[in-house]
Amino acid sequence: MGATCVESSYFNQVLRTGGLILKFSSTRVLLTRLGVASLFLTLAGFTIVAQGVLRPTVPFSDGEELVYQAEFNKGLLHGVDVAEFRFKVATERVPTRGLSPDDPLMVHLVGDVSSKGLFPRIAGFRFHEHVESTVDPGPFTVLRTSKLEEQGKRVRASEAVFDHQARKVTWTERDPNQMQPPRTSAVEFSEPIQDVLTVIYFLRTQKLEVGKTFDVPLSDSGRVFRFSVLVVERKQLNTVLGRVSAVRIDPALFGENGVVRSRGSLSIWITEDSRRLPVKAQLKVDIGTFDIKLKRVSYPE
Repeated sequence: MGATCVESSYFNQVLRTGGLILKFSSTRVLLTRLGVASLFLTLAGFTIVAQGVLRPTVPFSDGEELVYQAEFNKGLLHGVDVAEFRFKVATERVPTRGLSPDDPLMVHLVGDVSSKGLFPRIAGFRFHEHVESTVDPGPFTVLRTSKLEEQGKRVRASEAVFDHQARKVTWTERDPNQMQPPRTSAVEFSEPIQDVLTVIYFLRTQKLEVGKTFDVPLSDSGRVFRFSVLVVERKQLNTVLGRVSAVRIDPALFGENGVVRSRGSLSIWITEDSRRLPVKAQLKVDIGTFDIKLKRVSYPE
């Protein structure tokens, strides 16, 4: 009984740490430090045309929506649905002198990850994480992040505001169900800073050459991390898009000084076409493997 409780507790911890990289970075998706939500939920300089559509040099456009399914695999537990991820891009004009075509545009990203399938029965709780990020498109850096995390009866709402002149992020977290004062912290960061959602889109913009390594600064839950990303290989994959050529990248998120303080590895496959879509991610930890696959991509008609 004791061993079962320990394994169940660790299973919950891993899921809380993995999520919204690929997601692909998720996470609370491993749900407390990148979460499967935050690893994906787990990705630099962007420009936008006046009509609100990102320029062709940027691999995503206004209204793009991506839907992913996460499965858990270990032993007899094979292909067990545990979570669904949804990511959406929108642009909005920031009025400076009324509404003008010359007003600057901001990128608004929304990410959601929710438990599904057998996960609530296996882990004993349901989870949902909602993340919204406001991004300055030139250069591509996060301005504000808001998160709502629900795990069983536990609820946390947080906000991070990034001051790029002072290079300092101020983070606030509160329990909407309690009257206690919020937790706050302020830490310095380096550019181009990302959060657990924007990092997914940031990775899509990078020139991915096999053998190349680059660093990414990331802020989450009042802390700032810096992790390296290795471009490992090029491979043909069968996906919902058909057979595609994709590049595999390995973000170094795990380790004593990592975003996730445990053993594990994360691999993400991004297509080499103009859309640079993350089509697959694989998260390996002690309790098993989580496979995250793109199930649907849609654009406004």
